[in-house]
Amino acid sequence: MPCCFALLLALQAVQPVAAPAPRATAMTVHATLATTPPVIDGRDDDAVWASAPAIDQFLEAQPTEGATPKARTVARVAYDAHNLYVFVRAYDPHPDSIVRLLSRRDEPTASDHITILLDSYHDHRTGFEFSVNPAGVKTDYAIYNDGTEDPAWDAIWDAATRVDSLGWTAEYRIPLSQLHYSPRHDGVFGILIWRWIQRYTETITWPLYRMSHSGLVSQFGEITGLTGLARPGDLEVTPYLVTKNVRGPQSSGYDRDQQVSAGGDLKYQLSSNLLLNATVNPDFGQVDADPSQINLSAFETFFAEQRPFFVEAKGLFTFNVNCVVVLDCSTGEGLFYSRRIGRAPELADVYDDSTAEQATRILGAAKLTGRFANGFSLGVMDAVTDRVGGTGDVTLEPRANYAVVRANQDYAGGNGSIGVIFTGVDRGMDSSSSPYLHSSAYAGGIDARRRFLGDYEVSGSLDASRVAGSPAAIALTQEDPVHLYQRPDGPLTFDSTRTSLSGTNVELRAAKVGGKVLQWETAYQRRSPGFEINDMGFLLQADQQEWTSWAALAFRTPNAIWQQLRWNVNYWQYWSDAGLPTERAFNTNVHTQFNDRWWLHMGGTIGQLGTTFCDRCARGGPAIRQDPYLAPWLTIQGDDRDALLPSVSVNYWRGDGGRSHQLSVSPELDIKVSSRFATSVSAGYRQNRNDTQYFGTFTDSASALHYTFAHLEQRTLSVTWRLDYTFTPNATLQLYASPFVSKGTYTNVRELADPRAVAYASRYQPYGDTTVTDDPGGFNVQQFRSNLVFRWEYRPGSTLFLVWSQGRDGSFPNAGTQSFGGDLRELFAQRSNDIFLIKFSYWFAR
Repeated sequence: MPCCFALLLALQAVQPVAAPAPRATAMTVHATLATTPPVIDGRDDDAVWASAPAIDQFLEAQPTEGATPKARTVARVAYDAHNLYVFVRAYDPHPDSIVRLLSRRDEPTASDHITILLDSYHDHRTGFEFSVNPAGVKTDYAIYNDGTEDPAWDAIWDAATRVDSLGWTAEYRIPLSQLHYSPRHDGVFGILIWRWIQRYTETITWPLYRMSHSGLVSQFGEITGLTGLARPGDLEVTPYLVTKNVRGPQSSGYDRDQQVSAGGDLKYQLSSNLLLNATVNPDFGQVDADPSQINLSAFETFFAEQRPFFVEAKGLFTFNVNCVVVLDCSTGEGLFYSRRIGRAPELADVYDDSTAEQATRILGAAKLTGRFANGFSLGVMDAVTDRVGGTGDVTLEPRANYAVVRANQDYAGGNGSIGVIFTGVDRGMDSSSSPYLHSSAYAGGIDARRRFLGDYEVSGSLDASRVAGSPAAIALTQEDPVHLYQRPDGPLTFDSTRTSLSGTNVELRAAKVGGKVLQWETAYQRRSPGFEINDMGFLLQADQQEWTSWAALAFRTPNAIWQQLRWNVNYWQYWSDAGLPTERAFNTNVHTQFNDRWWLHMGGTIGQLGTTFCDRCARGGPAIRQDPYLAPWLTIQGDDRDALLPSVSVNYWRGDGGRSHQLSVSPELDIKVSSRFATSVSAGYRQNRNDTQYFGTFTDSASALHYTFAHLEQRTLSVTWRLDYTFTPNATLQLYASPFVSKGTYTNVRELADPRAVAYASRYQPYGDTTVTDDPGGFNVQQFRSNLVFRWEYRPGSTLFLVWSQGRDGSFPNAGTQSFGGDLRELFAQRSNDIFLIKFSYWFAR
């Protein structure tokens, strides 16, 4: 390993790109008061731009940090009592080479762009981004935690662009009503101006943004002289009307039903620091459907939140669990998972009710968010969902109230923070829901972090949870794969009389988060067996300890071979709370962008080093010894400056002494047909041979439990087609369509014999029930999801949506003998579930 690091360091020195030494750059600009507002037309002929100081000390942030840019950039800043104005001249010796692609708002394109980043609180932790490309396509984000972006944040602002013989320009009017700040004498905002030149893949900023340093907002410069600012705007109201045409019951004499509903969103500025955001009877019909999947594991599938009300300001409510660099926080675990609000009725499967709605109706929700001059931030959210009744008026989802409170206090200039969170769920129970669901669920936590010596950081958190309900409901929780109190060889005691369950989670972390070349992290976590947050949060497994470590070398200066390279090394170990080893693995991966701008990502994992056991595989049965596995992977991605952008990913996994393996291949092609028309097609093929697929737990006549496993041969095919056509930056058409087929066959059903035996063959024995083993069957799951959305922002903040959504489903107890082509024909022969929706909203502001 040392020789490999030495080789990379040597390559880094080969033929370095010539770059002048970094020079000093100013960090402050004095805003000019605009006595006459400039006309937002992309021209600099307004009087204020002639008198405003020029910002011309831009430097290259990437690929060569601190180098002289390939093109000159000049910016100017002005303001009045109600608006902030920015004018940027982006010089370019070849204006015909400026990349300017059209897309809908908030859809980033492979174009040149200019972004204004503002820290209106001047707290060095939070901010807002306003980005525009030469075609006039706008994108905006909120920033939290000194660099994490919230793409769901939408503001009402203006920008105009022009391409001319000198390059291109961007002129901004950002209403102060869209920012959160404290009006004060001689006010100061943080600012960073970011220019991206697509054909050079070059980032130019003022002041210099150093990618080798940690944080984003903490590297901003300052706008001074912002005196006499008006109080931020008070009220924004967006009522909307939805008419929806949906499929009626198959037995109905009418094929279609017409539904009409109304609702609205409200934003009220209680003070300059506190914003109230509320929604009544929200409808999210314009949001893409979740991708199709078939889950044969013991764990719940995580789906990202896409609903605008819940995505906006999500960073303030985030309280992660099991979030370390090794996992890239990809599990989604945390104390607050907003998709629990309005989820599909939980008891529809229990009562075998196929008539239930796909989502529980949200009657209303409100959230209060704010940040104060002393670094204190506050978020409060409350939501109420309606009862869902089924056949015979059984309760499929009881009426419920969801609440979350999050507070955080920064100190030491943003280098430290301490925060708390509380979540609560209360349900209106009855006889049909109390045997299955918790009547109440509460969780709380405290987290803290401290950065020191610039690049080093320590952090930690302590969480606690408590759920309560009937003995039957708490028994189900104990038996759930998250906990598995019933394991016969485990240290836990299953108690069928319990009416509550409590637990804790602790996490400690130390890291080097900045540095030109080396970064690292090490972390320890422990979740007690009774820790349960899935009523309001998301948790895959309790009863677990983890120690994870990670280190990375980052080479950001181009040389004769690459533009940038990053090499990661990871090692992790898992145990149960009682100390049973369940995972021990080593991983390394390399990410390289070559000088032709193609990417190569590759890596691999060697797992189950030493003796480890799977305490979840038997779904409540004894822990099973595991054999080592090998999991290499590779991704190649083309140059996103080209009209055709190909990519392909290959993943392989081999375990159980070669008896099990998985292979997945995922090609994709993105096509930029024209400046306003783009499309992409991606496919996924996965072959899964699993010799230890859990099959079921059976009870014999003597009440003995038999934990069975089967050999599974599974194949999965999925295709996703996306199409984007932009009429104007405010009027777009988007198509999403995805068929999915997964089919498998079970054979060789066995049961556990000596699950901890060293020899693989000794762990299993034939299962004697021929009613199970003679024809174990299989599955063929077929799904199609599509969404066609026309979006027109006919005036700022006011939108018309025309939506056509279609779903088709088929499920069969055997894989069948036909090809995937036959499966797809069978899928499209299924009765479709079509929804036609018109959503009209109008934005009012005071």
